[in-house]
Amino acid sequence: MKQGEHRYRVYYEDTDAGGVMYYANYLKFAERARTDMLRDMGIIQSQLCNELDVLFVVRRVEMDLIKPARLDDELTICTVIEQLRAASLTMSQTIHSIEQRLTTILVEIVCVDNRFRPKKLPEVIRNKLGGSQ
Repeated sequence: MKQGEHRYRVYYEDTDAGGVMYYANYLKFAERARTDMLRDMGIIQSQLCNELDVLFVVRRVEMDLIKPARLDDELTICTVIEQLRAASLTMSQTIHSIEQRLTTILVEIVCVDNRFRPKKLPEVIRNKLGGSQ
């Protein structure tokens, strides 16, 4: 399946008083990496709703914090599309700092219409994600 790798730096605003990245911010960095991966594949989420009546929403997240990220760390986030279904996809993400795994995240994304009802992934999106019918 498709995969992507993106780098981001931990800034002061991402940390607590001890210079350790706050746990909820791992999800923010993971969201950026997923969005950037989709953008790299030509899937611009701001256009999906207007052109195809499609939104991607997070249905489920599973996160395992292994080691802390710290102020000024450069994080590498690897994202892999693990499973592609009719109206959803599952992505696994790992966050590393200097070749040390810090966090693993498994996220299920559901395709919905503008009323938030499940909707089959349009063929053009499915093809870009690496699947076919």
